[in-house]
Amino acid sequence: MNTPLRRVSLVVMGLIVLLLGQATWVQVVKADEYKANPYNQRVLLDEYNRQRGQISAGGEVLASSVPTDDRFKYLRQYSNGPMYSPVTGYYSQIYGTSGIERSMDSVLNGSDDRLFVRRISDVITGRSPAGGNVALTIDPKVQQAAYQAMASRGYQGSVVAIRPQTGEILALVSTPSYDPNPLASHDGQTQRDAWQSLNPSSNDSPLVNRAISETYPPGSTFKLVTTSTALEANMITPQSPVTAEPRITLPDSTTTLENYDGERCGPGPTVPFSVAFAKSCNGPFAQLADQVGADRLRAQATAYGMENPNLTIPMPVAESDVGDLADGASLAQSGIGQRDVRLTPLQNAMITATIANGGIPMQPHVVSQIQGQDLSVVDTTEPDRLSRAISGSTASTLTQLMIGSENGGTSGGKIPGIQLASKTGTAEWGASPKTNPPHTWYDVFGPVPDPQVAVSVIVEKGGNRGDDATGSSVAGPVGRAVVAAALQGGR
Repeated sequence: MNTPLRRVSLVVMGLIVLLLGQATWVQVVKADEYKANPYNQRVLLDEYNRQRGQISAGGEVLASSVPTDDRFKYLRQYSNGPMYSPVTGYYSQIYGTSGIERSMDSVLNGSDDRLFVRRISDVITGRSPAGGNVALTIDPKVQQAAYQAMASRGYQGSVVAIRPQTGEILALVSTPSYDPNPLASHDGQTQRDAWQSLNPSSNDSPLVNRAISETYPPGSTFKLVTTSTALEANMITPQSPVTAEPRITLPDSTTTLENYDGERCGPGPTVPFSVAFAKSCNGPFAQLADQVGADRLRAQATAYGMENPNLTIPMPVAESDVGDLADGASLAQSGIGQRDVRLTPLQNAMITATIANGGIPMQPHVVSQIQGQDLSVVDTTEPDRLSRAISGSTASTLTQLMIGSENGGTSGGKIPGIQLASKTGTAEWGASPKTNPPHTWYDVFGPVPDPQVAVSVIVEKGGNRGDDATGSSVAGPVGRAVVAAALQGGR
């Protein structure tokens, strides 16, 4: 073989090797990644031609695929779409998937390994391939109460309800919400019009899942963490005297910190800590945070589940963070839930549920069962007990302090004959914290002494009530309505 011909042969061989390598890389190494990509329309187009599994909760079908006579064989449909879309998500040929539709896609499309026997059976019997079903822990009555309480008032925010003993998520609401049905349409223009109407690039878009994807300053609800830290360190009791002054000077600075509306916490120079907790005075908690120190406060927050970037339910949850605690002033401000402290509503519900469960956090989850096409149970989510966050004694003391906070409030929605334990929060935010309408929080569990549900509510921008917005007056009635639904109609 002469030299030019040999060189051409080597080049051709090299190209063949590169081609084989690229084909192997795409079809073997990257195949699963490309297949799982929610924007892979080839997978979606293929799946539109076979029956996708259903999503249900409490015996109600929330999402299912129905036969059609157009070029695709099945159409995805959602019942009560806006109420459940923060959980179900959407299933769109153009815009991919979200929520349970994305997180449990392998089950719903039938490719999950747990459905292997079913797939073999389909091949042998000649049945059309179909996906598995996903049953949720959501209680429809609790979800409805939470959604209506927020939507009927025009509130932007979120509600999360958890069964403390198991970690089951009974309600997960984000408002404003959206209807996923137009996004599942077989008509491309209908999908595009629906997507544009949802203003997806805006922080106020209904597509934003405020329960698990957004973090907020928790305001005074974070005082549960600060109090837990001090109780665990035996640094305080409910009877301990704390400052009653309307304002204090922050450590390591000349900046002052005021109580809400600049009010005194009591007529004398000090008040018992239980009184400061019930009135949610800022000064005592800022001083307490400085006394317990940055390491203890961060460790307690972590024990409650914060600063965990890997939390899933199975949808991914944004990381809740204590933030920078560089000096005494930042530590004191963080102790009242301001400065850089950021929590998801789910995380706040987890803290409340842990106290309700005697100090033991449970892994939160929204999937109850994986089922076959014939509704036979393939897998069940068992309660997962995490490491103890606080002692039973600390949980008991916190419960009594929260009872004092609940009974001292005057907002509406009280449930006759039912003792609740709660903590309110009114959080400043943004570049103009003194003029922005505050975010309002309400964390509650009940009934005491046998809690069946723990709830966290956030109403962004105080429901547009300006200076009149507080956690008690705005978020409190929403939280009590959810607890009432859980106790009256729960399982």
